Amino acid sequence: MSESKLPKILSVTTAAQSRLFTIEQVSLRFSNGVEREYERMKSSGRGAVMVIPFLDEKTLLLIKEYACGTHRYELGFPKGLIDPGETPEQAANRELKEEIGYGAKKFTALKPLAMAPTYFGSTMHVFIAQDLYKERLEGDEPEELEVIKWPANQVDELLAHEDFTDGRCVAGLLMTDRLLALSS
Repeated sequence: MSESKLPKILSVTTAAQSRLFTIEQVSLRFSNGVEREYERMKSSGRGAVMVIPFLDEKTLLLIKEYACGTHRYELGFPKGLIDPGETPEQAANRELKEEIGYGAKKFTALKPLAMAPTYFGSTMHVFIAQDLYKERLEGDEPEELEVIKWPANQVDELLAHEDFTDGRCVAGLLMTDRLLALSS
């Protein structure tokens, strides 16, 4: 693959601001002289984590959580932002404790994922969590999350489930299946 020359950033300004998001307008000049305006969500720089937890070698744990973007409940894996001063692994363990009431003694890092890289410069660190132990921390969810036990060998059934649609969760499950050969 040939190496592309990055466009030159001419300016970055705030186009819109909400309580949660800042939208930046980025003026660019490409190596061929073409200039364009792009918009992107400003990253906090902290990143996020998602965890695929195994209660035991045969059982995955999922959560059922309200998703405002789709205005419905979605099945997925525990996830959240990395707090200042935390490593991604520490954040993963905290999110597990907050969302499913378990910590983990063993974490396996999978490929970090870009979340909509055309519009957003944040990275999600994906982990497999094993050797769980009970421990609950208070989280920031507005309601208790339902924890769902799922047979680890039923990857295809989970992928086909109408409430399992988050692309990050699908990618995490497929990476986990490829590494651990769950569905064989």
